[in-house]
Amino acid sequence: MDKESLLRLVDLLHKDKDIDKDIVFQGIESALESASRKHLKTSEPISIKIDRETGEIAAMQGEQEIDLSDLGRITAQTAKQVIIQKIKEAERDVIYEEYVGRKGTIVSGMVQRFEGPTIIINLGKAEGYLPKSEQISNEYHRSGERLRCVVTEVKKVGHKVKIILSRTHSSFVRQLFELEVPEIPDKVVEIKGLVREAGYRTKIAVFSEDPNVDCVGACVGVRGTRIKNIVDELNGEKIDIIRWDDDLEVFVPNTLKPAEVTGILLSPENNVATVVVPDDQLSLAIGKRGQNVRLASKLAGWDIDIITEVELEREREREETGGTTEEEAEGAMLNEDAGNKEIEETTSNKDAGSEEIEK
Repeated sequence: MDKESLLRLVDLLHKDKDIDKDIVFQGIESALESASRKHLKTSEPISIKIDRETGEIAAMQGEQEIDLSDLGRITAQTAKQVIIQKIKEAERDVIYEEYVGRKGTIVSGMVQRFEGPTIIINLGKAEGYLPKSEQISNEYHRSGERLRCVVTEVKKVGHKVKIILSRTHSSFVRQLFELEVPEIPDKVVEIKGLVREAGYRTKIAVFSEDPNVDCVGACVGVRGTRIKNIVDELNGEKIDIIRWDDDLEVFVPNTLKPAEVTGILLSPENNVATVVVPDDQLSLAIGKRGQNVRLASKLAGWDIDIITEVELEREREREETGGTTEEEAEGAMLNEDAGNKEIEETTSNKDAGSEEIEK
């Protein structure tokens, strides 16, 4: 290869693969040194340097100059294979460095193919892997579809980079909010906590130190446009935006939204919050299969027990009457009366029996 062709090759690889020119030069030098050593069958050190400006190759075996044109076709082919390998490694390293710095951020790509339950997504320079475990259970995708995911893991596998993607991770929703709500990356609104059961419900606690900023309203957007875009991306997943508060007596009831809470009792010794709700709000507070209270508990960091106002009233009556409520007392009285009546009937029967014996 002449000097001009060598420089053109290096320049092409630099532009096309985004590989640093010096790395390409080093790869070629290493390949030529390895091929020369095999051809000459010598233990003497061989040094090959390429001028980065002119493309001139200087080859030395010890103090003696080597003419690389004498190495032969087979040696040149060996050098070519080593160069290709080095370039692949360099390309892999470039992709790895790019995507390892993007962990936790959203990438967009096209569904390329399916390998069993895993979806392979074309990200441009690389392929992303969306395993079954990272797919939202009620979503179905097709080839050619554009898809957004969050990068969760990046690792080198041979000459390739394996990029693991997710649509179920809580950071996916966090990133969507950062994209849709400019006040979040601007630090005007802060996400204090986020919990999620992918495909069903997310609860996100937000806060702003600026008293003039409505943190919940900023996330919802004018006429709900911002939250609608996020919900559409998540195919209808329910999202509860909650106002964060330092006061747990305020924050814990907020976490149970959309349910209405009428009272709360905190037990700091075991981190249990007992929350009182109207009777008609109980199922809403608990949620489908306990989902609402479970997510609320995770977000607050406390165990949450839910009781109705009627149950609270019964508990108060029990305390006032020394362990029994009015209903329980009435029930006990009825049982006692029934017992007394039964005893009277038994006594009457015995008396009747005695009179009969006497006759």
